[in-house]
Amino acid sequence: MPRRRTTSSSSSTASSAPRNRTPQPVRVRRRSFGDFVKAFLAFVVLAGLVLGVPFALAVTAGWPFPGGAPSLDWLQREITVQTFLHILTVIVWLAWAQFTACVLVEVKAAVSGVGVPGRVPGSGPSQLLARQLVAALLLVGATAASLTPGLSQLGQSLEGNQKPSVAAAQQTPGLFAQQQEQAAATASALAEQAGQAGQAAARADGGTSAAHGDTKYYRIQPPEGRHHDSLWEVAERHLGDGRRYKEIFELNKDRVQPDGSRLSEASLIRPGWIMEMPGDARGGELVEMPDEAPNVSEQVQQQISDYARTGDHAQGGGAQGGGDVQVSLPEQRPAPTPANPVTPATPAPGPGQEHAAPAAGQAGDSFGLPEALLAAPLLAAGLLGALGRRRRQALWQSALGAVGGRRGMEPPTPTGDAQDVQDALLVGADPEGVRLLDRSLRGLAASLAAESRPLPVVYAAWLSGNGDLHLQLAQPAGKPPAPWQQGQDQTFWMLARSDAEGYEEAETAAPYPGLVSLGTMDDSRLLLNLEAVPGIVSLSGTETDRAAVFASVAAELATNGWSDRMTITLVGFGDDLTPLAPNRIRHLDGFEDLFETMSAETRQRRGALGAAGHDSVLTGRTGPAQHTRWAPHLVLFAAQPSDEQALQLAELAADAGRLGIGYLVGTGGTDLPGAAWEMEITGEGRLLAPLLGLELDAQLLPVAQQRAVVELFTDADPGSGPGSGPEGGPRRVANTPPFLVDISEQGRPAVYARLVGSYEIIGLDAPDGERSALLHEALALLLLHREGVHPRVLSSALWPRGVTADVRDALLERLRAWLGTDPDGTPRLATDATGRLTLAKSVVSDLDVLRSLYYEATQGRGADSRQVRGRLLTDALVLVRGPLLADRPEGRYRWLTHEIVDAQLPLLVADTGLALSEFHLEKNRAEKAIEALNAALRTAPADERLWHELLRATHATDDPDRLRALAADLVARSGARGVPPRTEALLDELLPTWREGVAAAG
Repeated sequence: MPRRRTTSSSSSTASSAPRNRTPQPVRVRRRSFGDFVKAFLAFVVLAGLVLGVPFALAVTAGWPFPGGAPSLDWLQREITVQTFLHILTVIVWLAWAQFTACVLVEVKAAVSGVGVPGRVPGSGPSQLLARQLVAALLLVGATAASLTPGLSQLGQSLEGNQKPSVAAAQQTPGLFAQQQEQAAATASALAEQAGQAGQAAARADGGTSAAHGDTKYYRIQPPEGRHHDSLWEVAERHLGDGRRYKEIFELNKDRVQPDGSRLSEASLIRPGWIMEMPGDARGGELVEMPDEAPNVSEQVQQQISDYARTGDHAQGGGAQGGGDVQVSLPEQRPAPTPANPVTPATPAPGPGQEHAAPAAGQAGDSFGLPEALLAAPLLAAGLLGALGRRRRQALWQSALGAVGGRRGMEPPTPTGDAQDVQDALLVGADPEGVRLLDRSLRGLAASLAAESRPLPVVYAAWLSGNGDLHLQLAQPAGKPPAPWQQGQDQTFWMLARSDAEGYEEAETAAPYPGLVSLGTMDDSRLLLNLEAVPGIVSLSGTETDRAAVFASVAAELATNGWSDRMTITLVGFGDDLTPLAPNRIRHLDGFEDLFETMSAETRQRRGALGAAGHDSVLTGRTGPAQHTRWAPHLVLFAAQPSDEQALQLAELAADAGRLGIGYLVGTGGTDLPGAAWEMEITGEGRLLAPLLGLELDAQLLPVAQQRAVVELFTDADPGSGPGSGPEGGPRRVANTPPFLVDISEQGRPAVYARLVGSYEIIGLDAPDGERSALLHEALALLLLHREGVHPRVLSSALWPRGVTADVRDALLERLRAWLGTDPDGTPRLATDATGRLTLAKSVVSDLDVLRSLYYEATQGRGADSRQVRGRLLTDALVLVRGPLLADRPEGRYRWLTHEIVDAQLPLLVADTGLALSEFHLEKNRAEKAIEALNAALRTAPADERLWHELLRATHATDDPDRLRALAADLVARSGARGVPPRTEALLDELLPTWREGVAAAG
């Protein structure tokens, strides 16, 4: 996906500006008659509870305070009904006092705007009732969204007794600080410097901006109701583009304000502050010149004049330190300095990332492959791994007879979009990156547990281009355990790739399973920890663009390799994603089902944490409790909720970060009521959250690729999809190999490669010794994929860390020359209509011959001729010389981990041995059957079916000692796992005394 940077322009329209705002409550809206009714009823109830209850108690039961000091006689009085009534009266007075305190706390939080109200001890239901009543009362003048816990504005200063995770979010400009300035284009940097230099010269020359008339100022306005001003909205009103807030921030950063404080973060501004504006600012009386402001007081004019004299701070020796910690993108290189701006060099690609986008001049190489998956290495690795596991599971089901008609079958060869998506997964996947990420996170959890330290709250992880991992913490958590190091500040922990490679497998729960990729910024990939967000994350944009983001997030969460267990609840998804991970994904019909489900789970998790003595799921994952109890639950609400529904979700999400529940909600509007963090996806594929410091190339899974991925998984499942038989039963499919060889004497191939066992090639001269390994590996890949191999798939398999197009093309030319042409002049290596590389039928492997022999013996000529069947099965078994590519060099053929041929070959050999054994036993040739089964066991020693048939064939020899020896050998091979149940039952049937022999041998 081409990277696009947004340039500031005074001609930009407000409609094109991103909709991201400083997370805040709902805007002031027109009140309905229902709002006034609710407010009136809330006032009546509050008045009755706060004023009416004490009045009634004072009249009927008296005041709760004693008239004098109690004496010992009071303890010796007889307990009567009146005593119980007095005690009940005191309890009612205490309940009233607690409720009144809750009302006062909620009113204070609502009026002052501090965000999360304090908690009155032991007053859960009472405070909830007070909150609802106060919220209803304030509907006539403010939005109730601002009263829900955990949804306070990120742009407000910290006051009150808020929880640390929420406080950390409020103290910084959201999740990430502003670092785009360092990554801006050189022209933009020069333009900003020129503008600042011109303004500084003007101030130095004239003393104030009045002498020149091109510098303007804006005074931050007090809040209207509950709506607070922000730099984004100032830029949107007076510069025409909210994204130009960064220019305002740079002009005013660290300058002393009238109240003595300084602007240190773009989201932390206060009413009464003065902002110097760019020269092209427009907007009438709100943008003031210090000496031309007739509509403001002399005191404000003096403040603006004094502020103008501080404008040279940027040229006078650097910015002065502010009190807040700035959280930012991990620095991978020195930032360009204003005096000597430099365009950052393109970093070397990291593992799995070299195929993310074609280089200049290579656009044709991506023909037919979706760029969205090429640019998503972690997502592609997860999908590829899950797809391989699904196909292997289907193979074993076939072998065990669980699925009729599929025995020995390969998965259906994908075509069209599904084939393109599969190739993109092979090219874009970075399984090594996933492995290192998983080991690094588990290793960190193990190290902290060894030191009896809790896991820190992690908002995000950054994977740099060179493979380093940066964890972005919600707040400082002390010194990280070795080999982790502290990053650019106390809220970053960093692990170098070289240190990550030294990690071993750790027996601990996955600490941060809610991490999911959102996109890339410069050369770094962002993973947001959805379960740690203190509230709802909203995503705005068109429905199509939002759907692509939601599908990407859902697919990666369902298949990633750095989590153990999780639940993903999808609402409002047009296409069913359940085939990707039936044990993780569930679809719900609408908001009512979601709210009912999540309300119950929120209560259950809160109670379980309290019962276990944990303050959050993070402490539960590293403690002695079963980690599966604290698996995350991530909700993706793709449909547009109503304002009321959004507020209900916000109330549920107030404590979600502590409970391991995350919410990502889509919205078509500019604001979602109650959203803690807001993002927008643009039509150009940019993910924007300016006041969170985010401007990413978004990771997407468009609808076409989404359906193709689901098709791959559905086809791999023999019990579902279009391949299903009547009434959901499995369809019986003919066991036809994808490539049949002419096994007659006239069908001798020109080139014959032995892959089953040691790798040998017959019919070709030995290639150049220096390039022999690459040529052999490329030929093996092509032989195992007779349907064709995309050139980019071939290059990513041979050079997993990346390669240039000229090197790849040179190899293909050598491969063509080495394979040569057939007698009719046809090249043995060709390119089909889709651009994929294919081999001629004259180039054959022993695996092709083995498949063809077994097919002919069981479904071809051998099906009707016993003599032909026996000969073909015997010839097939002779070809088996060991495992696939038995002598493969270490470090090569890593692409086989994505294949299922290593699982297919043992099953095919076992099927051949079983068929030949059955052939011999029909004529009571037990010795021949035993010989065939032993030959198959050398390649498929773990196949239980072979052992069962070997036991039966040995029993047919009528030699109890031989059968007893075989049973003892089988028990020894089973080891600590013990004999499988079905094998044990068979032994009981054939040799009832086998247990005695095992006991005697033991």
